[in-house]
Amino acid sequence: MFKKLDILIVKAFVGPFIATFLISLFVLVMQFFWLYIDDLVGKGLDIITILKLISYVAATAVPLALPLALLLSSIMTFGNLGESFELVAIKSAGIPLLRFMAPLLIVAVLISGVAFLFANNIIPVANLKLNALKYDIIVTKPALDIKEGVFYDKIEGFVIKVGKKEKDDSTIHNVVIYEKNNGPQDDFLVANSGVMKVTPDKRFLQFTLHDGWRYQENGNKYSTNTDFIRLGFKDYQKDFDLSSFQMNKTEDSLFKWDPKMLTVHQLNLSIDSITKLRDSSINRLKSQLRPALIFLKYRDSAWMLPDSLKNKPLKNMRSIIPDSMSSTVYERASSSLSSIKGFVDLAQNEYSEKQNFLRKNRVEWNRKFSLSFACIVLFMIGAPLGSIIRKGGLGSPLVFAVIFFVIFHLLNTFGEKFSKQGVTSAAFGMWLSSIVLVPVGIFLTSKAMRDSQLFNKEFYFRFFKRVKSTLKKTQPADEV
Repeated sequence: MFKKLDILIVKAFVGPFIATFLISLFVLVMQFFWLYIDDLVGKGLDIITILKLISYVAATAVPLALPLALLLSSIMTFGNLGESFELVAIKSAGIPLLRFMAPLLIVAVLISGVAFLFANNIIPVANLKLNALKYDIIVTKPALDIKEGVFYDKIEGFVIKVGKKEKDDSTIHNVVIYEKNNGPQDDFLVANSGVMKVTPDKRFLQFTLHDGWRYQENGNKYSTNTDFIRLGFKDYQKDFDLSSFQMNKTEDSLFKWDPKMLTVHQLNLSIDSITKLRDSSINRLKSQLRPALIFLKYRDSAWMLPDSLKNKPLKNMRSIIPDSMSSTVYERASSSLSSIKGFVDLAQNEYSEKQNFLRKNRVEWNRKFSLSFACIVLFMIGAPLGSIIRKGGLGSPLVFAVIFFVIFHLLNTFGEKFSKQGVTSAAFGMWLSSIVLVPVGIFLTSKAMRDSQLFNKEFYFRFFKRVKSTLKKTQPADEV
């Protein structure tokens, strides 16, 4: 009986989980495109590039989509079972809540393990490819779009104005082209008509112009003794280099040192190396300061304080410095302080840089484990929550899932920010969401085991009705 029950619950869970996972992944991918929409639109991206971008973004969103899918699908599964009174039948057979949660808990643990393997082995590669592709797209210029009556300056070194374009989008009239140079004036060219087209290899924009003039001024731009040249033509061909409009492929190695591109093993090595470099900067500072701080050489020596200075009250350092030596002492002290300040500032900047990079590495190390564990945490919230609300579908379950996921995401975001700023440790910051939500899961599980009416509006209606009737009975009777 129990084996059939396990199969029943797992079958009821698989469908909602796949559906909610795909929906969550779609929402997270759309969030990325909404964020970078200004950098993507108008770049003339081909379908292959767009599909690559979608696949990389989807891969990086999987570790966050899995906890959300587990939360929503577990609420839907147990809500559907409660709404159809199957939970009542199971409990009446003497099977406790934790027993029929067990098969899905095992599934959640397996999904958590898959999430870790995905985050450790696939996400670094996907992040590396995504950042390289995103960089190439962002630095690419918008697609060529020369409009009527508008000066177009996206081609480096030229400004183009087309008075009129025919419906074929190639025949043009009243063309003006300014060419920037180092002479006294920019060269410019005017033509009555022409044909505009892009070469088959898309490397050049080719203008074939008719009936026009080319104006040019030669000479030293700081002198008035220059030559003005006017050249008339019947046909003239002008080519514009479009290499800057083409998307270049950046090597992946440019981004390989980002902590998001590393596995757990690589992060361990990186953290160890950065820690040694950070500590070496402190040791190097000590060796640099030792010549400037002369008194340090007496710290471990056998030098003793003269008897003339023992038990002698001193108001300040000036009282023991002779007047003949004061200027020399002050000059040496000022020089030492100046060099000390330079060493300290340089070491402080180096130490801060290493410390910030170390925090980022520790954040990414903890993220791989915390997001995987979040699958179990959100399942432990969703399963008892579904058995309490006893509502299936996408109505109430979606509302509760969004509420708890927003809480989880905010805690995760705040914890990451606090960790990178050094307010908290990386471990505490990245596990903050789990620390807060685990007690919530335990509380909801205990309520579900006792068939709590925590989210039953009729329970609260009856409760306040009893309170209202009790208050009426306690009121004194009106005097006759």
